Amino acid sequence: MSISTNNQKLKLNSMYSPAGDQPDAIAALTNGIKKGMQHQVLFGATGTGKTFTMANVIEKIQKPTLVIAHNKTLAAQLAQEYREFFPDNAVHFFVSYYDYYQPEAYMPVSDTYIEKEAMINEEIERLRHASTQALLSRRDVIVVASVSCIYGLGSPEEYQKVNLKLEVDATLTRAVLIRELVHIHFSRTNADLFPGLFRARGNMVEIMPTSERVIYRILFNDNAIESITELDPVSRMVRRTHPAFFLFPAKHFITPEHERKRAIADIQDELRDRLQTLEKQGNVLEYERLKRRTNHDLALVKEIGYCNGIENYSRHFDGRKAGDPAHTLLSYFPHLPDGSPDFLTIIDESHVTVPQLGGMYAGDRSRKETLIEHGFRLPSALDNRPLRFDEFTERVGQVLYTSATPGTYELEASKEQGQIVEQIIRPTGLLDPELIERPIVSSGSYKGQVHDFLNEVERVAKSGERALVTTLTKKMAEDLTEYIKEKKIKATYIHSDVKTMERIEILSQFRRGDFDVLVGVNLLREGLDLPEVSLVGILDADKEGFLRSETSLIQTIGRAARNVNGRVILYADKTTRSMKAAIDETNRRREIQKAYNKKHNITPQTIVKAIKDITEQIQSEHKKTVGALLEIDSDLFKKNPKALIKEKTRQMNEAVKILDFETAAILRDELYELKKLHNPKK
Repeated sequence: MSISTNNQKLKLNSMYSPAGDQPDAIAALTNGIKKGMQHQVLFGATGTGKTFTMANVIEKIQKPTLVIAHNKTLAAQLAQEYREFFPDNAVHFFVSYYDYYQPEAYMPVSDTYIEKEAMINEEIERLRHASTQALLSRRDVIVVASVSCIYGLGSPEEYQKVNLKLEVDATLTRAVLIRELVHIHFSRTNADLFPGLFRARGNMVEIMPTSERVIYRILFNDNAIESITELDPVSRMVRRTHPAFFLFPAKHFITPEHERKRAIADIQDELRDRLQTLEKQGNVLEYERLKRRTNHDLALVKEIGYCNGIENYSRHFDGRKAGDPAHTLLSYFPHLPDGSPDFLTIIDESHVTVPQLGGMYAGDRSRKETLIEHGFRLPSALDNRPLRFDEFTERVGQVLYTSATPGTYELEASKEQGQIVEQIIRPTGLLDPELIERPIVSSGSYKGQVHDFLNEVERVAKSGERALVTTLTKKMAEDLTEYIKEKKIKATYIHSDVKTMERIEILSQFRRGDFDVLVGVNLLREGLDLPEVSLVGILDADKEGFLRSETSLIQTIGRAARNVNGRVILYADKTTRSMKAAIDETNRRREIQKAYNKKHNITPQTIVKAIKDITEQIQSEHKKTVGALLEIDSDLFKKNPKALIKEKTRQMNEAVKILDFETAAILRDELYELKKLHNPKK
């Protein structure tokens, strides 16, 4: 990745102009920021274009922007939307890189110790590096993040300090470059390159940075760099040459050697003090356990620079005082000379995201205190933690909250230190959906909520539209999906056990029509933009609780607000307080929207939105490579198409044998295109 003094402006690219009450909202929020308001709420009905409003504000304010969403699926969707709005700027995606994470824990009641387990998603890790590197190298940056942005990350100063600048004609030997690469945590390989790896052959070194899926080939001539070439990682085609480029470390946590020695000494001092305390308390078991575990970790750190659970010693490696917060993604955003934040923060679906941000610290601390009490960790493990909410608010500066159902915190903060801006009118003229109440249990000819909903789904599917249905548990979602499939209706489910990238792909498939029904629990509520959905079924709507609260019901109702035929069926045997509040608010908005449409002679229209997701960026690289290979093989194909197809088939089979599935997939798709050219009728 190249470091530059990038002064490019954030430029919004859209075929639409602000409409409805968007212009007033944009003007009010922009003026609020310029006046120094710390908190502002955009109280916007679902489908009114809150993201578009925010994009306009970002363009007017011209500051790097952090957008925080409460789950990975919504963050991915927002990242894609902002990429469409700002195609010439740096829009990045920063979420937890764990597909699976089981934190270290101890349960005293059953004397059960649970080892930390984690499965890292390499593609998400690459995107995290791309985010931090963009923030350190340019101003026109928008980062869409989950609440993982308040968890510990390495020091931006150290991360930036040890980057490598490689330029043509610079005096540098191959051996010195290899040592430098190892120093910034790149690993050497003789096999295929992946982010964070390099290989050395003859007088050249090939590197794949952590933030990109490209290869940089450094060619040496005696004691100097002769050339720097960027290659396609699969086809090996030359993309371009570079006079110079900067390479950031392969890990966010960077500790110089002298700091590592100091940290080890500090850990030993803390261990000695803690052991004395445990000995005085007569905790023999805890004494021996802590002594053995910590000394084992220190031995590994001394020998290989790493140990499992090294993040529990992060305070010592960072040189922080006890109780001080760690560096986070917020530390990578720009700050003014006085240390105050020089960026804008947008908290999407704030009624969910704000409580999440506020709740991370206490849960983490409770688990750590148990580990410390029973001798599994040193007290300094408490400082490997997410930010407290007050620390978060100190580090983000001016904040815009967006929600159709804002929470108490943001409403009160905005009344005291800002303003609340309402946005109810949709540019398309769409009304809030029609609400229908039907009973849960069967009676007479009525066969109950599931049977009734399936009858409605069949009508919706025939019209080419989609349906959502929400249940109360993951098990119910899975069972209902199987039942719907048995009725020969295409359906799938989505909930928190489904992996991040898979969730995103399922939503894209749903929009494309691969499924008629999507079943979920609470993941089908906030922020998901699915204009093909004309029917939402809320099963057991009268089961008062978190999933059937006023906020949850309004958010779920909003999933049908992007389609002109939008309807929501609430299955309930009684009307609860939450149901009445949600129904009253929906009807209030409908009346305002109807009056606006009548006054301006607007005919409601379903939102039209291209079906894209964040995985398309990854897939497009695959397609580019296939296209490049087809171009290379075009002459051979003209001479002897059968021979070329046979050879490509052999290469694909060989790739499979050695488990090189990425190359096999490229060859498979090239074969598909070659066969189509050879026999277009098939």
